[in-house]
Amino acid sequence: MVRNVTLAALAACLVSGCSSLLPAAGPTTGAVIDGADVSTSEGTFARYEIVDLSAATIEALRGRALDSLLASFGDRRPSLEPVIGVGDYVAISVWEAGSGGLFSGPLVADRFSAGSKSALIPEQVVPRDGAITVPYAGRIQVAGRRPQDVQGLIETELAGKAIQPQVLVSVTKSVSQTVTVTGEAVTGARVPLSGKGDRLLDVIATAGGVRAPVNETFVRLSRGAQTATVPLTTVVSNPAENIFLRPADTLTLVRDPQTFLAVGALGNSTEIAFQAEGITLAQALAKARGLSDFQADPTGTFIFRFEPAAVVRRLKPGSPLLGTPLVPVVYRINMRDPNSLFLTQAFRMRNRDLVYVSNAPFTEVQKVLSVFSTVTAPVSAAASVYSVAR
Repeated sequence: MVRNVTLAALAACLVSGCSSLLPAAGPTTGAVIDGADVSTSEGTFARYEIVDLSAATIEALRGRALDSLLASFGDRRPSLEPVIGVGDYVAISVWEAGSGGLFSGPLVADRFSAGSKSALIPEQVVPRDGAITVPYAGRIQVAGRRPQDVQGLIETELAGKAIQPQVLVSVTKSVSQTVTVTGEAVTGARVPLSGKGDRLLDVIATAGGVRAPVNETFVRLSRGAQTATVPLTTVVSNPAENIFLRPADTLTLVRDPQTFLAVGALGNSTEIAFQAEGITLAQALAKARGLSDFQADPTGTFIFRFEPAAVVRRLKPGSPLLGTPLVPVVYRINMRDPNSLFLTQAFRMRNRDLVYVSNAPFTEVQKVLSVFSTVTAPVSAAASVYSVAR
């Protein structure tokens, strides 16, 4: 009698949906699918897109445009020949053809000492107006000019005042022709650019290299109002991404370990590091110790991710969510299908992906049975005692 009452109550509970009140690690497969759209008094609105993982999906994702320094900044040529800029330290040497001139020493009695024929003007910092002072030549505009051009300008100004003057202009410390390197570099510094042009990896090497592992390091390059961030492994593996840097560039090395989240009916629910440049879904599931044999719903394996609108346009051309730059997408794969094992090897994981496996329906039934067993156990025991007493 008690058993019949228990089964009747269990059936009524399952029909009425009271199992939704039981503890759970996350939504069921049906809840994820039904939750893509929400109905309100004003109509039905999409919250995320559900995309079944297939060969066509894999092919569409391969066309996703990755972040690129080359695409962001374009020009691969070295910078123009360096010019003098504001803040640079400039030194000037002047030679004359004979002694006794403006910049040469007088003749001396000793026939072996004819006197100095040159003078070194102490180095000067180029001020904001871009001009420096040269004795007997006045203020000379040097900012934006090459050293050899400044030499000719000074010689012209000194002509007729000095004895056939010859001038050498040198930049002893360049500030304007530098790249600022910060972040995970061994030595953060202003790195001067050479006349031949310096690529990104050259500048990183000059700054002492990178402290963090290469596969965990991102390169963030800022030039003017534009900034682009790419993995350092991309720059190392693709020479086209090793672009020439320009004066006033800011290069920041950021350590950002690549991880994904494993949640639900998996052997290991936690945040897991890639530990490589990139991994597949098959490798991610293996790192999470696979689906739980006694809990997982193989048809309810999902990958939650924000995708660029350009990618979603290829997957779901009519999506109502295309008005935003990033669209929430849930990829669904049926692990009961043997072909899914090939698809998981082709699907590339991305940083901060969330892998979720829902509980199997039978798991929910077990929870309900466990609850009713706890509730009815004292009643059954009392009924047994009563029947024995009679």
